[in-house]
Amino acid sequence: MSEYKLTNIRGVGPVIAEKLKKAGFTTVESVAVAPARLIAELLGISEERAVKITQAARELIGIRFMSAEEYYEKRRKVEHISTGCRALDDMLGGGVETSAITEFVGEFGTGKTQICHQLSVMVQLPREQGGLEARAVYIDTEGTFRPERIIQIANYRGIEPRKALKNIIYAKAYNSDHQMLLVDELRDLIPRENIRLVIIDSLVSHFRSEYPGRELLAARQQKLNKHVHQLLRIADVYNVAVVVTNQVLAMPDTFFGNPLRPAGGNIIAHGCTYRIWLRKGRGNQRLARIFDSPHHPEVEVAFVITSNGVEDV
Repeated sequence: MSEYKLTNIRGVGPVIAEKLKKAGFTTVESVAVAPARLIAELLGISEERAVKITQAARELIGIRFMSAEEYYEKRRKVEHISTGCRALDDMLGGGVETSAITEFVGEFGTGKTQICHQLSVMVQLPREQGGLEARAVYIDTEGTFRPERIIQIANYRGIEPRKALKNIIYAKAYNSDHQMLLVDELRDLIPRENIRLVIIDSLVSHFRSEYPGRELLAARQQKLNKHVHQLLRIADVYNVAVVVTNQVLAMPDTFFGNPLRPAGGNIIAHGCTYRIWLRKGRGNQRLARIFDSPHHPEVEVAFVITSNGVEDV
């Protein structure tokens, strides 16, 4: 985060700065990447003035054109959170990446929620053990979060269970509006509570149940698009890892190949940085395949789920 205060932004006095803080915009970075229309709506000012404020914030922290070399140096600040499973870490190039959205998609029972539970413990570990010495936010949309599972994984990883639970900030989202509101609140929560991992399990569940049928598809996708861009801004501005799980849907008109498709369509496909497909293998094995990535090769690895968590075969 920059050392600048909100009042350092040209055109922002103490009154506007206080309104921004109450709306959840506590840093210059959060103002710089926010849509001007949203700022105008929350502050009760004209959109023209909001545009000037966001532009001034970008100028203050140097959001501008840069050379590929400069961007490479910026990318070197990206860190990884180990999944606790070497096969998954190798597939992901070191673990789950910060400043990106990583999606785990698959049928029920393939390990999506188990990976989320394990990541929320792993992020707490020292860097030399694959963690970031930080806390996690866990937004639960399907009621599948289990503190008892956290205790099992924490014991195996050498973390005091009560401490592990305290370092996971939990919220249950009751509908899509509540889910988006919780993500809005992260702007204030992340810098204050040393959050480096945000989990949403699962991303599309409420949107699918609240907007059924083709006649509501456009409205659902517009709202989902807004939500995904919320998460992209959070990941980029605060250098946190965003991990989401996704459901699958069956395509009855598919005669060849896999009839299952990730829910959310092109909105999720374009919004998520890394996409991993999970499926059941032989016996108690699970298989993970990275099927969309800017730079990873498409490979498949195996892992197992035990009482200790997600482990190598």
